[in-house]
Amino acid sequence: MNRILLILIFFITSTAIFSQDSTDRGYIVKVGDKAPDVHLTLTTGKTLTLDQLKGKVVILQFTASWCSVCRKEMPHLENEIWLPNKDNDLMLIGVDYDEPLDKVVAFKKQMKITYPMALDPGAEIFSLFANKKSGVTRNVVIDHNGTIVFLTRLYDRKEFEAMKEKINRLLN
Repeated sequence: MNRILLILIFFITSTAIFSQDSTDRGYIVKVGDKAPDVHLTLTTGKTLTLDQLKGKVVILQFTASWCSVCRKEMPHLENEIWLPNKDNDLMLIGVDYDEPLDKVVAFKKQMKITYPMALDPGAEIFSLFANKKSGVTRNVVIDHNGTIVFLTRLYDRKEFEAMKEKINRLLN
């Protein structure tokens, strides 16, 4: 009897967890929102803002060196999105979650990516888009006018393909 009760409690708890609104995923922004004008400091020392990038399609890829899912996604971002489109009004910026410059530079080199990386001390930029305690692997796609048009969470091939399709439509 206790075993059946435990199974029933597990089933109810699992159902409650997995039936959450799947559109949330830790974001505090949503598609259709104007992206906050963040100030980004790149690993090269250059600074820029999202307002300066208006007119381009911008992808903010939130990442960290300790994140295995980020590491899985990054080669796909490099080869399937950045390299084919970097000269087509696209800006992809990896925003590293609260790690020091030397670690981010080493991470970028290890991952063999060529898109720019920005520092995010204290995860202050991250917290403008998502709850600080939510997972780091996510992409925010922003259109030419500064509006958020696509949000991803984790690396799901189907979602990644949908993001690529959205980006290609915006660039063509």
